Amino acid sequence: MSNTKKFVYVGMVVMALAMPVLVLAVLNTPTPPVGGTALSLSEIEARIRQVAQFIIIVSVILAVIFIIWGGIAYMTAGGDEEKASSAKTRIWNGVIGAAVVLAVGVILQTLAALITRSFFS
Repeated sequence: MSNTKKFVYVGMVVMALAMPVLVLAVLNTPTPPVGGTALSLSEIEARIRQVAQFIIIVSVILAVIFIIWGGIAYMTAGGDEEKASSAKTRIWNGVIGAAVVLAVGVILQTLAALITRSFFS
């Protein structure tokens, strides 16, 4: 590398590292927002449950569609071993995907209960 390229490279690295310091030097001290109510653990649990249930429902629907798609492909294989094995693989992938999604759902529900301390009571 030539000296000019080295100088430019080092200068860019120094500028990239110094930029946060320069930007923070210009900012005023931020003030926290005033007003509103604090979040409770039950509200956090409710949001976690809503998101988890939505993701689980969508994922299970996709897994069922995958299984049906594999079943249709298996029925239309017509004796072709390559198509039949591909369809079987698709069906098993759908079943495994559904099992993983349901297992993740159980884990998320357990974590939500542990966070809100309602699991052991």
